[in-house]
Amino acid sequence: MESRIRRKHGIRVVIHDVPDPSPGDLNGAEIHIDYLAGAELRLFLLSHLFGHTVQWNVSPLAFALGQPRTPPVEEPLVGPLIEYEREAACYGYGLLLDAGVSDCGQWLADFTACDMAYLAHYYRTGEQRGFSEFWRSGQPLLEPRPAPPFTPTKKVFRIDGIVI
Repeated sequence: MESRIRRKHGIRVVIHDVPDPSPGDLNGAEIHIDYLAGAELRLFLLSHLFGHTVQWNVSPLAFALGQPRTPPVEEPLVGPLIEYEREAACYGYGLLLDAGVSDCGQWLADFTACDMAYLAHYYRTGEQRGFSEFWRSGQPLLEPRPAPPFTPTKKVFRIDGIVI
């Protein structure tokens, strides 16, 4: 997946020690994954952060939504933030299917739902609970979205403002 993201989309993937608390980060032109991330988390992060990279490069609104937030976030903003996460996952799913990974739909849907539930709780309360506490199997499948044409453009790393 790393080489496909680089070759097909021109996005550099870097594996290194990403500062806590995040296991990954992006800046619009690069995706950074923590070297301690296991295979499953790494695949999720690659697909998901690819989705956010697409969003940041095609939508100023998505870029604005992707900036760090200090909880509690105003309730009217929680819905758009969760939809922003879902859209990123749909782009990530499109990437996986394009790469020939066709048996991951339920896994990605469950992982994404867990991520969205974790973030919704965090945005509303500021409490950082264990990620696995939000896991529920059998979540509704995502609709894959192919990435529109875009040119990766370096912006800022989210960790510069601390994002979970």
